[in-house]
Amino acid sequence: MKRWGKETLIYLLVIIIFSFTVDAWRTKDMPANTAPALVGISTTGEAIDVIAMSQEKPVVVYFWATWCAACRFVTPTINWFSDTYQVVGVSTSSGEDRRVSGYMRSHDYTFKNMNDTRGDISRKWGIQVTPTIVIIDKGEIKNITTGITTPMGLLARLWLI
Repeated sequence: MKRWGKETLIYLLVIIIFSFTVDAWRTKDMPANTAPALVGISTTGEAIDVIAMSQEKPVVVYFWATWCAACRFVTPTINWFSDTYQVVGVSTSSGEDRRVSGYMRSHDYTFKNMNDTRGDISRKWGIQVTPTIVIIDKGEIKNITTGITTPMGLLARLWLI
């Protein structure tokens, strides 16, 4: 049992190191420290200013796509978090607003979402992969993670800021 526990810890450590390395590589072109402006209109017609929102409490910015296989695992978690935390989605290259709104309705996703039809926002932010989750607090980028994350992983990131 002692040997099994030791091996499990070693594997866990390797996975954590690998995950941090992959995140560092994928986010190398993304802004650090001060978040660039992220202002727009949601697919429901609501004006959104992420930096202003982050002055009150942290904002989870979720770069995703309707066609993204990994997003199918992460988006339900993001939607669940939107009940308690401020969440703004940015759907990238997913079609026109009507299509994205229909997709969100069919999956019962209720988080605020801006549709980045031409990928302008994603390019400005240096997004290389979906999903990418950025946590912004008081206009500062506090955490970035890419790829699949668990509810506990996202919760830990929010608690650590």
